[in-house]
Amino acid sequence: MCALPVCVTDDADAARALAAERFEIYGRLPSYRAMLDREGAAGPGDVAVVGDEDAVSAQIETLAKAGVTDFVAIDYSTGSRTREFLKTLL
Repeated sequence: MCALPVCVTDDADAARALAAERFEIYGRLPSYRAMLDREGAAGPGDVAVVGDEDAVSAQIETLAKAGVTDFVAIDYSTGSRTREFLKTLL
């Protein structure tokens, strides 16, 4: 099982910055900090699933190939693009 922030966008840099801001607390909680450290991530923005539809799909597929059987997408976008895309994956 894996739960990560997801944002379908054409501006991946801005989306990662937004994830870093919105989920900043997770970078300070010991259990989450340990997971981020194991992944070599500075913070939540580094593990967010972001990009256009093709990029997000590829990132989710990579998770599946790594053994993730249940993926929880935490939509933190400001519009409906992410939600609409995630519906196509059901």
